[in-house]
Amino acid sequence: MGSSAPEPLRGYTVGITAERKAEELASLLTRRGAEVVHAPAMHTVPLPQDGELAESTREVLSDRVDFVVASTGMGFRGWMEAADQAGDGEALRGHLAGAKLLARGSKATGAIHGAGLRTAWSAPSEESGEVLDHLLGHDLTGSRVVVQVHGDPMLSFRRRLAEAGAEVVPVMVYRWTDPLEPERLDDLIERTVRGEVHALAFTSAPAATNLLARAERLGRSEALRSAVLGGVVLGCVGPVTAAPVERAGLPHVVPERSRTSSLVRLLAERLPAGS
Repeated sequence: MGSSAPEPLRGYTVGITAERKAEELASLLTRRGAEVVHAPAMHTVPLPQDGELAESTREVLSDRVDFVVASTGMGFRGWMEAADQAGDGEALRGHLAGAKLLARGSKATGAIHGAGLRTAWSAPSEESGEVLDHLLGHDLTGSRVVVQVHGDPMLSFRRRLAEAGAEVVPVMVYRWTDPLEPERLDDLIERTVRGEVHALAFTSAPAATNLLARAERLGRSEALRSAVLGGVVLGCVGPVTAAPVERAGLPHVVPERSRTSSLVRLLAERLPAGS
């Protein structure tokens, strides 16, 4: 088999751990011939109902805002929608209009424009690290930076801003919990350990974290490590997603561009090449 074949992944099984947009990833993989095992590794819970997001919005509105970081399109849209439902949408948009809005990528840019706001800058690489570098290029002393966080709480990102003199206001629109059907994740781990799954595709850090934690709880961490060292490919969509895998000391691959399609292309190259 070779990556130049019309279906370079025929004969390979790929496990996907995403909850949202899993269909898009599965479609890209099956189009290249892969068999897909879908086992969500986490569940997304919106925060508006328990008041945390409303409290964050009040904090944002309590004083001027100099910079706003939109990390995800889904998160920024969810924040605007929750503010609308609470009757604060117009006030929030007006408040943010006076700030410089920074987008982590094209989806976040689209969400900013969809809210009727203007993007001052967008990260070409779509990486949080590039957004951080851009912000640190400003004198942040005494500035107020609103960060719409994604996945993990972005603690290191926020700490770097605070060390540069900024007041950081985090806005978390949703949080991650364990998957609704953990038995599916257990099955994926077992199939990976048995050699029936040739690659695992991760599109978020919480999914990677939860799968590794689940393997630990099942007493299958070492067996999973052996499977990865033995050839199972861990594909991560970007450096942020790869961080938990890296911390675990597991080999992994990351495409040059943090896009789902780029991850699938990378797997289509790596799996046949390693056979």
